[in-house]
Amino acid sequence: MASEELAEKLQRRLQLEESGAAVEGEGVAAKGEATAGAEAERSCLTASADAELSAKLCRRQDINEGSAQPRRAAVFNPYTEFKEFSRRQIKDMERMFRLYDSGRDGYIDLMELKLMMEKLGAPQTHLGLKNMIKEVDEDFDGKLSFREFLLIFHKAAAGELEEDSGLLTLAKLSEIDVSIEGVKGAKNFFEAKVQALSSASKFEAEIKAEQDERKREEEERKHRRAAFRELKSAFTQ
Repeated sequence: MASEELAEKLQRRLQLEESGAAVEGEGVAAKGEATAGAEAERSCLTASADAELSAKLCRRQDINEGSAQPRRAAVFNPYTEFKEFSRRQIKDMERMFRLYDSGRDGYIDLMELKLMMEKLGAPQTHLGLKNMIKEVDEDFDGKLSFREFLLIFHKAAAGELEEDSGLLTLAKLSEIDVSIEGVKGAKNFFEAKVQALSSASKFEAEIKAEQDERKREEEERKHRRAAFRELKSAFTQ
């Protein structure tokens, strides 16, 4: 009897030890799989980081060598960046830009520039149009943003365009008269260099003039409404 009980205890102990070893083996295997997974994930992240860093370094080298331009913010303030132009002139340029941006995508592409030059009476060849864009295309996307469009007039004012440049022709033929206020004391805008202007006070004066104009129009509307009410009351009496 005692021997049978002892045998059962020994058998139970063996079973417990075997099950414990199995559980431990499963834990080791799971731990090994987790470690391998973590190492694979770290390897993947390292490779991704290395590729990103390599791309940034390559772009920085291109910028240093002059084959690429630094990226600019998508939103810019033309009134602070192009201080040589008055507020009204920039608005005129913006109206002209929107007029020829038939795709309404915020850019003037090759075909839209072709139409612009034809409307201005100075049609260009396909190669000529591409060269025009290339002169101010800072982000190398093959089309003109509004900032790049303003650069045309900036370069024209600074005398940075060649006489046979299509951009100079565009600036000369446009209806925007930038010679009145854009360059102080200049008789001919396209022969003048951009000079420093007291842009801050000029900008404030223009804003105040616009506010005064709106106030005057509002007063006129009030007077017209009052006169209409008086006329109406005279007829209803």
